[in-house]
Amino acid sequence: MTVIIGLTGGIASGKSTVSTMFKERAITVIDADVEAKRAVEKGAAAYDEIVSHFGQEILLENGEINRQRLGSIVFYSEEERMKLNSIVHPAVRKRMNEQKDEAVANGEKMVVLDIPLLFESKLTYMVDYTVLVYVNKENQLQRLMERNGFDAEEANARIRSQMLLEEKVQLADFLIDNNGDLASTEKQLDDLLLQLKDKQ
Repeated sequence: MTVIIGLTGGIASGKSTVSTMFKERAITVIDADVEAKRAVEKGAAAYDEIVSHFGQEILLENGEINRQRLGSIVFYSEEERMKLNSIVHPAVRKRMNEQKDEAVANGEKMVVLDIPLLFESKLTYMVDYTVLVYVNKENQLQRLMERNGFDAEEANARIRSQMLLEEKVQLADFLIDNNGDLASTEKQLDDLLLQLKDKQ
């Protein structure tokens, strides 16, 4: 039996680091962000729907979607954002499910779905267990400021725009505390993999 893991976190919590660690252990990781980019590439069904709704002015000269222009439209309009999500999200879920089914058919023992908004988008039905990469507020703020060059106000605004990590802790099946060094995070992941092996 294949165990399907939903990996999630908050901004600057270290989810990508843990995602890489899964890959280093030869575990298939299907990344929602990567699939979201592919789902709106020229020639994809979602691309045609987006252009038909938002118009040619969101395109670059080469015909690809100008993400910044589209982003500025949906950022200021809840209605347009919901419309974009209603096009992109089903396409992303379809792509992820196809890859997951392929991995299961190939007899893989574990597959990780890396989904930043796993809880917010109510996608836990797609996985057997949820794993949350967690850091405390101070570390999250510090890391985000260092990584993106934000001041404290901008960093806090980005953090507040997501469901807080404290809330996600209540929803997750397993936690990886990423407040320490990489070795500590790796050890927790290896312990977790041993626990999950028992559930296969």
